[in-house]
Amino acid sequence: MVSMVSRFPVDKLFRSAVAKVPKGSVSSLGCMLSMSTQSPRYNGQVRSASSSIREPKYWANPDRRQYKFWNRDDKSFTKEKYSYLLEISPESLKRDARIISLNAPDDAETSALYKEGATLPLSAHFHGHGQTLEDFAHLKDLPAAQHPTTLFVSPSCPNARKQLPQILAAFPSIQWVHVRSAGIDFLISDELAEFQESVYFTNAKGQFSSSLAEYVMMSCSYFAKDLPRLMKNQNNQFWDPYEIEELRGKTLGIVGYGDIGRACAKLASVYGMRIVALRRHPYLSRDDPYCDIVYGRDADSLHKLMGESDYIVCSAPSTVETRGMVNAEAFDHVKQDAVLINLGRGPVIDQAAMTNALQSRKLKGAALDVFAQEPLPKDDLLWKLDNVLLSPHNMDQTATFMAEATDFFLQENLPRFLCGEDLLNPVDVQAGY
Repeated sequence: MVSMVSRFPVDKLFRSAVAKVPKGSVSSLGCMLSMSTQSPRYNGQVRSASSSIREPKYWANPDRRQYKFWNRDDKSFTKEKYSYLLEISPESLKRDARIISLNAPDDAETSALYKEGATLPLSAHFHGHGQTLEDFAHLKDLPAAQHPTTLFVSPSCPNARKQLPQILAAFPSIQWVHVRSAGIDFLISDELAEFQESVYFTNAKGQFSSSLAEYVMMSCSYFAKDLPRLMKNQNNQFWDPYEIEELRGKTLGIVGYGDIGRACAKLASVYGMRIVALRRHPYLSRDDPYCDIVYGRDADSLHKLMGESDYIVCSAPSTVETRGMVNAEAFDHVKQDAVLINLGRGPVIDQAAMTNALQSRKLKGAALDVFAQEPLPKDDLLWKLDNVLLSPHNMDQTATFMAEATDFFLQENLPRFLCGEDLLNPVDVQAGY
């Protein structure tokens, strides 16, 4: 394992050395430095999904050499390194990429792949976009060597769950599927799971984490400082000093400690909060500097977390295993006056049981950005509860978030694919995340 001290000066050396070498003679230098700072190559082939996605070591700690997840705020590795490498060192190219995209026709962000003036990396070619297998039927008439190798999937594509397995079956040449969202529940099916061993799947994990972490801290403050009372008093011109609650020293429990959960922990730790987390594989957070305690994802551990947390963040993905995980029994164990914050997926929480806990004031309040049914029906009781902060599943929707997610594909993972290097953000479609 290469230490942080030795790894990153090499990246700086790479750029400074390139600046001093004539452009025509820089290719071998680029290849040499790339090989010296990266984990083993794929030997020009996409690694078998089972050998990389299920490989647990080095996943938990971003300081370790083979950390495989991207975050736009993480400065621990050189972003867009391979995009730069392809520009100055064409010999770094190991294969080409023939790209197709599943997206709605009005998806402006995905059009960055194919609109007039679009710039793709060296040896990347766009072969078409559509919403169904029929939209790509003409590609079957091309020689096999020109069949697509890369499939970009946008959440804007209607019925993508049905279309994706059909396209993969029709084009066995596809080696890599990239999903332009963090959640992949809109794609999961038994049919898709059959391709886990033959196709490499990645997503946009890390793109939305910082904005959702900000939402969590805003929600904590909303209840800790009693903002509804503050705003009501201001509206009524009523001077009414009252005691507020500190976040410092409070316990933040995180159900689903992935990239979003970790971003929440990082920000909450700055506030002086104690962090307890629950995840499927606790050993992945063994060296995590933000967690005080990490539990496994069993019922007893969930109940323990619910009982000791002042604020509970649910950032778990929606999978067969997690749907309804935070149920009535879990709310029976919840700490009196705890606040629940759901930003992951609505079906993970038993909404009826949560509503009962809110009505009975067992829960002090809830900040909800996701729901079991979206849009939330107008007759749902949650609209009327005074201890609920509702948002329409938009707390990660910055002005540039989708464009940045597309840029991650174009500028980070696609150049890695072309250079035969490890792709970031691997997804296990059988596990659902």
